[in-house]
Amino acid sequence: MSPPPNLITLKGKVSANQRSVRNKHSGLVVWLTGLSGSGKSTIAIDAEKALFERGFYVVRLDGDHLRQGLCADLGFSPQDRAENIRRAGEVARLFYENGAVVLASFISPTRQMRAGVRQRLPRGAFIEVYVCASLETCMARDPKGFYKSAQEGKISAFTGIDQDYEEPIRPELVLNTEADSLEQNVEKLVTRVIQATTL
Repeated sequence: MSPPPNLITLKGKVSANQRSVRNKHSGLVVWLTGLSGSGKSTIAIDAEKALFERGFYVVRLDGDHLRQGLCADLGFSPQDRAENIRRAGEVARLFYENGAVVLASFISPTRQMRAGVRQRLPRGAFIEVYVCASLETCMARDPKGFYKSAQEGKISAFTGIDQDYEEPIRPELVLNTEADSLEQNVEKLVTRVIQATTL
């Protein structure tokens, strides 16, 4: 989509390098994708705390939060899901451009959605993290009761039940929440972020 011709973006007087020097790390978008109940938000919450305690400028974006505000006008059709992720990606990009490490937790069920977010960022500024758990495990966990509601017909177009989830093909990191503990997965994620943002 091309921007309207009557828009002009004014460049600021603070460079990305200056922000990195001030923050003592570069910006980064960490995109956690996986089925509902796989553990995306839980990992992001603990990773945010761990990074904050290490002095990182860290921001957490969560799908449920954005759907209560910025994306409250969207439903769950394929078109609305794509727009939801597009908006989330733009928010993540704005925080990245201001030097933040962004932990973004979104089901983002299609590879095309996730590729669209990646393409809006410089090379190396986007890390796709596949938070892996089987559908059966996620349904057994069902922390928000969504799977039960979907099976009862109270929720339609729910990923894993009546909409497909496309697993990442080559994610930068896989966190298996069936095989590893929360602490182990958080440590893996934090270590990867430190590696990617060290000046």
